[in-house]
Amino acid sequence: MIYPIVKYGDPVLETPAEPVTEFDTPELNKLLEDMFESMYAAKGVGLAAPQIGISKRIAVIDTSVGEDPSKRLVLINPEIVACEGGQVEEEGCLSIPGFREPVKRPKRVTVRARNAKGEEFEMTGEDLLARAFVHETDHLNGKLYINHISVLKRDLIRRKIRKLIKAGEWT
Repeated sequence: MIYPIVKYGDPVLETPAEPVTEFDTPELNKLLEDMFESMYAAKGVGLAAPQIGISKRIAVIDTSVGEDPSKRLVLINPEIVACEGGQVEEEGCLSIPGFREPVKRPKRVTVRARNAKGEEFEMTGEDLLARAFVHETDHLNGKLYINHISVLKRDLIRRKIRKLIKAGEWT
């Protein structure tokens, strides 16, 4: 099932998500498949459960955008445990469509999380994968990439979104 992506302005995006306590259930496995399907339909490389209106600490990532099944990652209850270096790249978000801004993120990130079966693992990613780890973990903590840009740029984006809402173009 493809879920609609929740857009900026919905409180679920700015509320810390609840930890997952039950693993390897049919409901969790179905949700994970639905999240991948929803992410691919939206042409994203990552999707956090709050972006589909579900306040759970779950994220899926695929830097190949569906081209390489071995790149599919499930992060449940993730924590960033180490960061190194820095990179500034243009970043966007499925929940803030049409807007992209340069955002400084770590170049190398190690995340500790659980998989669908509840098994804990650590993984280190660089470049785009490191960016995805931090971006999706931010979502689970109730933060958006626009929290990492200047107040001036953030206010400009918010004003443009308010205009889109008034025009009925932000649904």
